[in-house]
Amino acid sequence: RPSVNQIDDLLDEIDKRVTKGDRVLVTTLTKRMAEEMDKYLHKINIKSKYIHSEVDTLERVEILRELRLGKIDVLVGVNLLREGLDLPEVSLVAILDADKEGFLRNEKSLTQTAGRAARNVDGLVIFYADKMTESMQKTIDETNRRREKQIAYNIEHNITPRTVSKTTQDVFAQTSVLDIKGYDVKNPYAIAPDEDLVTVAAEEQEVYKTIPQMEKAISKIKKEMERAARDLDFMEAAKLRDEMFRLQKELESMKK
Repeated sequence: RPSVNQIDDLLDEIDKRVTKGDRVLVTTLTKRMAEEMDKYLHKINIKSKYIHSEVDTLERVEILRELRLGKIDVLVGVNLLREGLDLPEVSLVAILDADKEGFLRNEKSLTQTAGRAARNVDGLVIFYADKMTESMQKTIDETNRRREKQIAYNIEHNITPRTVSKTTQDVFAQTSVLDIKGYDVKNPYAIAPDEDLVTVAAEEQEVYKTIPQMEKAISKIKKEMERAARDLDFMEAAKLRDEMFRLQKELESMKK
């Protein structure tokens, strides 16, 4: 669609999606643009947040969880490429300045970003641009090829496409490796005071016998968590965050 009046057009599309209870991703070229877009959306009472590399690691993880739980409706970001970003609630991906060729608007980036809407049966991707670039055309061609292949598979196996529907509990579980005692479905962010965090992770956990060992392990996990968040691998970052919290709780007990 033309970049002229792209914001007005985008707002109309956001309204359609939010009315249906869906979520929206908006990608911009710069951090400043992401922040300004977020401010503007807030001014007109649209629940949104932005993500970029300067946003704190833990905050990024929580923002994604808020999007999935419906606490916010629109996520504005600069780089939303991560293949593992599982967001079935997202039915619209809007790419601003899609014709500005570069790392964030090359074929691979556009294809991966567009793929964020693939998990929703009503998924729509809008390129806002003044011209059709080679990268845009290749992305459209590849997306159409994948769609035709999927349609043929569905017909052959008598499959009716449906959006993956996940409950609050499902979302909470997917973004955490911990089963939290005192977890309240009505308030998934609240943890009952003084309750233990009980892991349900399948893999065995390391046992650290000394305080220095524990502190070293926490430091290592924190770095891994920050790296995962920088890569926008929110699920991995959430797992590492919960493991870090578990070890910090053990460390506090060791120091008593």
